[in-house]
Amino acid sequence: MDRTTGKSQTRNYDGERLMKQLIVDYLPFEIQPYQISEAMKENNGKLVVKGVLQRADTKNQNGRVYPKEILMREAKKYFQNFINQKRAMGELDHPESSVVNLNNVSHNVLKMWWKGDDLCGAVQILDTPSGKILKSLFDAGITLGISSRGLGSVKELYKESAVEVQEDFELICFDFVSNPSTHGAFLRPTQMNESVNKIKTNKYNKVNEIITSILCDDGKCRI
Repeated sequence: MDRTTGKSQTRNYDGERLMKQLIVDYLPFEIQPYQISEAMKENNGKLVVKGVLQRADTKNQNGRVYPKEILMREAKKYFQNFINQKRAMGELDHPESSVVNLNNVSHNVLKMWWKGDDLCGAVQILDTPSGKILKSLFDAGITLGISSRGLGSVKELYKESAVEVQEDFELICFDFVSNPSTHGAFLRPTQMNESVNKIKTNKYNKVNEIITSILCDDGKCRI
């Protein structure tokens, strides 16, 4: 398997040859500005946010279904191999690799638990360049999401008009991402009477201001 592209071939229990690939799925992860100050008070100045990381046995907006048995297995492995070893790191926005890039790490998952079919987690925002951008986006009320990143194959479920993640699935990490249908674009809540052009201008200007202020705060801009 190529860990950069995340592609290889595998077979399921029916003997079908399937292509193992990078699988990325998104869930909304909204944090209100007032929750940030409360969370930091509770965690000695560290920003720890909580929410749903992934959902089992439900067709998501990408048309994929994660069987709970598979997701439980991978969550257990992730807890043992990453959370317990304090290396459950993730990145900011949509990485296209099966390897976590340390230069873009923004957060670390502290713990996970199940609530029905929802896999929930507590995530610490780190004091890294990407972590500072992430915190500033939350401060500004920007709507972000949490995205699971993994390797595996899928099988068509024609009756359900969905695809099912197969037994070979491997969970890699969880990333904070922008809107799933707008690759690389961070979004925010908008007024219904705002024009489309104004919305586009405002959202990109706001994010650019946040990123520039952080990366250029020492007078030496790194962008």
